[in-house]
Amino acid sequence: MPGKQWRDAIAVDGVESNWVTRVAVGTRQFAIYDTPSGIHASLAVCNHGGADLCDGYFDGHVIECPLHQGAFDVRDGRPVCPPATRSMRVFETRIKDGMVQILF
Repeated sequence: MPGKQWRDAIAVDGVESNWVTRVAVGTRQFAIYDTPSGIHASLAVCNHGGADLCDGYFDGHVIECPLHQGAFDVRDGRPVCPPATRSMRVFETRIKDGMVQILF
C-alpha cells in the first residue's frame, strides 16, 4: 500500500467563503472548511450518525451534524457537543499553486 501523498482537492477560489464545501477526491468525499484560521478538511460523513456534514451548520471552527446536532472542532476533529463522543477524521491541508491539497 502506498504512503500518504498530497492530492489536489479544489481550486482555492472554489471554496465557499466562511462555509463548508463538498469535494470528491477519487472515491472519497471530503468536507472543506473555510475558517478564520485557514482551510481544514474532514471526511464528509459524520462518524456518529452517518449524515452529510456538508449539510450541517458551520460556525467559525465548529461543524454541527444535521442529523443529531453533535458537533466537532474542524481543526482537530474533537467532539465539542453530544451526542458525538468520538473524534471525526481530519486531514492535513495546504495551498499550492492555487489549489487546496489534502494529505491522505
